[in-house]
Amino acid sequence: MNKMIEISKLSKSFASPDGEEAVNVFSDIDLEVEEGSSVAIVGPSGSGKSTLLNIIGLLDKPTNGKLIVDQKDLNQLGKEEVSEYRNQTVGFVFQAHHLLPSCTVIENVMLPGLAGFGGKNTGDLKDRANQLLVEVGLGHRTTHFPGQISGGERQRVAVARSLINQPAVLLADEPTGALDKKNSEHLVNLLNELNEEKSLTLVMVTHSSGSASKMKKAYHLDEGNLRQER
Repeated sequence: MNKMIEISKLSKSFASPDGEEAVNVFSDIDLEVEEGSSVAIVGPSGSGKSTLLNIIGLLDKPTNGKLIVDQKDLNQLGKEEVSEYRNQTVGFVFQAHHLLPSCTVIENVMLPGLAGFGGKNTGDLKDRANQLLVEVGLGHRTTHFPGQISGGERQRVAVARSLINQPAVLLADEPTGALDKKNSEHLVNLLNELNEEKSLTLVMVTHSSGSASKMKKAYHLDEGNLRQER
């Protein structure tokens, strides 16, 4: 099996606001994720889970270390290449759905495809968005606005949006954090199905041991160290 994500000796620290010693988030993290696998990263609040996910998604930069995703050395990418990587290689699902309230469900799903990197025309994008909405159980909600659907449905729209450009990696940061138990289970089951059916490489940050147990592997991040739990 090919390695989709290769992280070696990755460290992240932030400058102290008072100019004293830097605040260390984590140090010398090693992580390998195989193509098509699913991984949960758990740990207490403030342990750096979301920071690690943001670094993989190039929403943040590491202080030191090696990071390769889909055979790309992320430390070597230029500004335009970073934008293309975020748009084409990875899909993001956050705790907050971040849907645009003035756009319909299908318009929200299509938005990442309009950035210009994938070369799809509007008709093809609309067809793919419709297909994805059917796959997440929302084929009947295409013309609704975010304010007209439930919280669980909004998060499923966010999942569909994350897949519009057929990414190799799906990064989910506490995707069930704002949902009740029933909708949380529905969403995690959906992510698992997508992981299996589309051979997506899934990395999910979560506080939920139940959600983590449904991933193929689980890691615990605490006190700056990452260790495999299973």
